[in-house]
Amino acid sequence: MLNTIVTSPSSAMRSEARSYLSGNWKNAVLTTIVFVLITSAPNFILKEFLSRDTTSLFSIVYSLLVGAPITLGYTMFILKLTRKQNAEMSDLFEGFNNYGTIVFLAFKIGLFVVLWSLLLVIPGIIAALRYSQAYYVFIDNPKMGASEALDKSKELMRGNAGKLFLFILSFIGWFLLLAITCGIAGLWVLPYFYAAMAVFYRKLTSGEISNNEISSN
Repeated sequence: MLNTIVTSPSSAMRSEARSYLSGNWKNAVLTTIVFVLITSAPNFILKEFLSRDTTSLFSIVYSLLVGAPITLGYTMFILKLTRKQNAEMSDLFEGFNNYGTIVFLAFKIGLFVVLWSLLLVIPGIIAALRYSQAYYVFIDNPKMGASEALDKSKELMRGNAGKLFLFILSFIGWFLLLAITCGIAGLWVLPYFYAAMAVFYRKLTSGEISNNEISSN
């Protein structure tokens, strides 16, 4: 993968993301509903029966063991949409095909971000930005190990962390809409945001798809 400096305006990348979702909103929203239910519903249910500390521990473990592979699957689903490939709800479960590696990858990302955050908030944010492409890298290179995916993500983000940070900030209005609608707007905002992040990844890789492109799965 080539290290490319992203220069596209945030507005242009958001517009491109919307263009990929055009005609695919129904599929995207239905898949998002299932994604949210799997990753969030157990926490809301169990907090009514368990103590706060127990619920917090369960949330961490569940997010790692179930949330991580499902999130990778959702990322794959959206990435397929931006590549005009056949994206299906069943893609949500693709992460379980490389379960051990995905869980280890998610664990390492979480650990590194937390450790850097212990120093100051800004180093934690920078770490999160550096590792933000790891799932995409792994999707395109499913035989890659967790550490290698993290290294590739850092390579891609060299010189691009600030651009991604500002790109994410450009969604502030949409994030506020989530709060105003008590999360209901997330059914549209979430696929939109993930599609935009996929567009950013494609800019990082100059639109090139690796030899292990997801269409072969």
